[in-house]
Amino acid sequence: MDRTAQLTARPAPPGIAYDPPASGTSPHVRAARVLTANWTGRSTVPSRSLYPHQWSWDSAFIAIGLRHLSPLRAQTELETLLTAQWADGRVPHIVFNPAVPLDAYFPGPDFWRSATAGRHAGAPRTVQTSGIVQPPVHALAAWLVHLADPGLSHARGFLVRVYPRLAAWHRYLLRRRDLGGGGLVSVVHPWEQGMDNSPCWDAPLARIVPAPPRSFRRADLTHGAPEDRPTDLDYGRYVRLATDYRDAGYADGHADGHTNAYADGSGGFAVEDPAFNALLIASEHALALIAEELGTPGTARRARAERLTAALVERLWDPEAGQFRCRDLRAPTPDRGLLPERSVSGLIPLLLPTLPHPVAAALVRTLTGPHFSLGDRTRLVPSHDLRSAAFDPHRYWRGPAWFNTGWLLEHGLRTHGERDLADALREAVVTLADASGYAEYVDPYTGEACGATGFGWTAALALDLHHAPLAPPVPELTPPA
Repeated sequence: MDRTAQLTARPAPPGIAYDPPASGTSPHVRAARVLTANWTGRSTVPSRSLYPHQWSWDSAFIAIGLRHLSPLRAQTELETLLTAQWADGRVPHIVFNPAVPLDAYFPGPDFWRSATAGRHAGAPRTVQTSGIVQPPVHALAAWLVHLADPGLSHARGFLVRVYPRLAAWHRYLLRRRDLGGGGLVSVVHPWEQGMDNSPCWDAPLARIVPAPPRSFRRADLTHGAPEDRPTDLDYGRYVRLATDYRDAGYADGHADGHTNAYADGSGGFAVEDPAFNALLIASEHALALIAEELGTPGTARRARAERLTAALVERLWDPEAGQFRCRDLRAPTPDRGLLPERSVSGLIPLLLPTLPHPVAAALVRTLTGPHFSLGDRTRLVPSHDLRSAAFDPHRYWRGPAWFNTGWLLEHGLRTHGERDLADALREAVVTLADASGYAEYVDPYTGEACGATGFGWTAALALDLHHAPLAPPVPELTPPA
């Protein structure tokens, strides 16, 4: 029986709605069609309707899948993004396509005003971008793309060209964004962490005075169901934070540890997030491998990754919860305590190969326990605690399951020897991605598609899990037996 027949013949698992895909094509072909439809010639949009520009961490995940279709396109994806890098090293979270109408997405280039507001931070003059960032998955993606076709990579000088840009990106984060002084990177806007509407941000955002409702027009509600999207109140707070950051010239903390007025408190939002920092650590390990491939020692980068791992455990690990938590650096408490919400972000550090064994084991227990219920009530990992009063199975990052976090946790489980769980999660990502029409995210109980369909990273990461060997994403990072 071929792959398509197996999928259509398999009965729906308990609690999961499953619509068999149309006959005549395979999941591989359908995923490839999504990536082809979203390709613009130099990069891939997450969604033609909802997200019509290039997004930073989307492009990194998309490149990981594209490497199975065209290593050249995967390399081009990352190269295009990195050409929009600012002189201070930051990689902006959006690179705007000038051919897209201004009203197709908000906030657009006329809001961010990167060339003027960001001139002191070195924003590029030839392309318009946002001024905030997203999680640093890029070095890991670059290494995996290189491995897909090392001959092509060497012939084009791919690693030679992207390595200094990736090194500058990490340097920016480590020098300018250690706002807590403990070695970890902070985000200054919920959009930077990538899980935009997580309940983890409710308490920090409550201190922010929202922008007036009539001062902006949301384009997302034109293409997405309002009940699945952030509320107008939350969106007003996002706009206020972005406006204040823009008006401060996108300035961050300085390398000597002193911060400007915005980063030191007037901005109102600074959070150390476990997933953001875990992805930086994974990419530091990958950058060490890239350096060694280019004939440069990677020892210092590995040592930095180990220091960051130790800082992550020291500052964000909650042994009673059995997972990592976010730390609000602007909390009105003397010790700036950990935020109480349980998010999938607190599970992502499972990706790290040198995580202490007791920590990794506790993360697996939490992942399969009642708060996330992987393998029991859910086949994909919900984005938030099932037992939380804030949980919503459909609303953006407040409960639905996302395919990029599934991809990361599949590799985390595999890295730490949980092969059966990893195999089941791998199968769930591939199967439910295809069954949902490559949805942006899905109801973790029923598998119902939410948000956009034909979503870029969903197709790319399902494609990657369909083709990649049963091993962690960077085999050299596997901890010793």
